[in-house]
Amino acid sequence: MKISSPFKEEELQARAAWLYHVEGLTQNAIAEHLGVTRLRVNRAVQDAMKNGIVKISIFSQYTSCFELEKEIKEKFNLRHVAITPSPVEDSDAIKIVGTELGRYLGTLLRDKSTKLFGIGWGKTLNHAVRTILPSQRKDLEIVSILGGLPRGSDFNSFGVSTRLAESFSAECTYLTLPLYSNSKSSREIILAQSVFKEVFNKIRKADGVVAGVGDMTKQSLLISDGLPADLDVVELAKAGAVGDVLGYFLNAEGQILDHPINDRVLGLNLFEFIEIKNRILAAGGRYKKKIILAALRSGIFDTLITDQAAAEGVLQLAKTED
Repeated sequence: MKISSPFKEEELQARAAWLYHVEGLTQNAIAEHLGVTRLRVNRAVQDAMKNGIVKISIFSQYTSCFELEKEIKEKFNLRHVAITPSPVEDSDAIKIVGTELGRYLGTLLRDKSTKLFGIGWGKTLNHAVRTILPSQRKDLEIVSILGGLPRGSDFNSFGVSTRLAESFSAECTYLTLPLYSNSKSSREIILAQSVFKEVFNKIRKADGVVAGVGDMTKQSLLISDGLPADLDVVELAKAGAVGDVLGYFLNAEGQILDHPINDRVLGLNLFEFIEIKNRILAAGGRYKKKIILAALRSGIFDTLITDQAAAEGVLQLAKTED
């Protein structure tokens, strides 16, 4: 037997919407209260939204982040974007972005389909691996994808990759090389050795990689502690460098800078990483906007994790330069 509604259609939609959204009643309770079927209530609630009777406003610090995620995802053709609210101090973005990266990596590395994962080094990645909840993945292997700094540090390749592996009781393979060779010719000799070829072949087969970026100021670990003594940072910046990705310096267009330092990197060419399915860029702080933009323009990464101030800076800079 069909139960007829004692209300006009618009009134039913408005009453059902009020009881559902404002008073928090279940649809069964609303149906009983209004004397109609639950299916009728369900349709009335949906129609109230379609017809503009109900308009939802979300008041949260995260709302603008969601909008930025969509804009950046579309502009740079990314698979996934996660943007966090920015801290008061721009330099603290390392912790905020690192925490979000830790959450993301925790989910990715608990997935059994991820068997081999590559990681770089840096402050953001170091904070990320310290926040990951431990899990058992003895079938997982972590491989470092970046040579180390000459000085020992928590942020260095060995420390970051080791901590990530320990979080999952996983195996770990190290790229036991400095970041730069003395010359292009010495690079070729070093990389021709079978022990390093094996590591690079392993990196190429990874199910995912994560890297940070460095700007051209002393806030960058590479600029402050990792460059060869014969390299002039001022001269490098004048040549068009806006920062580095995995030791390679890029220009504003996202191209590997035509400079001798890039012929000395003891690592894979950046564009070889495009063949890997999960390529994560994690970097925050408005001061890194130039190198983040360059890294996105390169097309190397398909995932971005950053903060709101950095994201806004990247988009503003892109609009200015486009």
